[in-house]
Amino acid sequence: MTSEDQHAAPAPTSLANRYGGQKRALTRKGKRNILIAVLAVGIAFLAWVTTSAATTSVSFKDIGYSTTDATLTEVDFQVTKDPAADAKCAVKAMDSKFAIVGWKVVDIGPNPTDAGTDGGHTTGHSTQLRTESQAVSAVVDNCWIPDAGK
Repeated sequence: MTSEDQHAAPAPTSLANRYGGQKRALTRKGKRNILIAVLAVGIAFLAWVTTSAATTSVSFKDIGYSTTDATLTEVDFQVTKDPAADAKCAVKAMDSKFAIVGWKVVDIGPNPTDAGTDGGHTTGHSTQLRTESQAVSAVVDNCWIPDAGK
């Protein structure tokens, strides 16, 4: 060993010097502000979900179907929506391998308040589908409120 090696002492190290001091705990005011922010975001999200579902709400229920022959199927269904709104429903017929053999988009216009049930909200509909082969099932795939500008 040389004399230089003996004189070089390691620098004083401690955990605080190496990693920094202890973090301060969150104050009571900080915790309260975080809680208020989380509640505000939660309330805003619930309001958005509620209003977006209420403005474009449409639902459907399959009632039944009948197959006249290999080229024609009739589908019966109910639609529940705002009586003044237009809606569109996609109806499909399927074969035994679940392949789509018939497809149609049905326009549902505004309803008078004395039509159907619930003051015109729920109305029954029937449509005929042309099919490529024998259908063994027919259902409503989806219903929606079309955009007013389109």
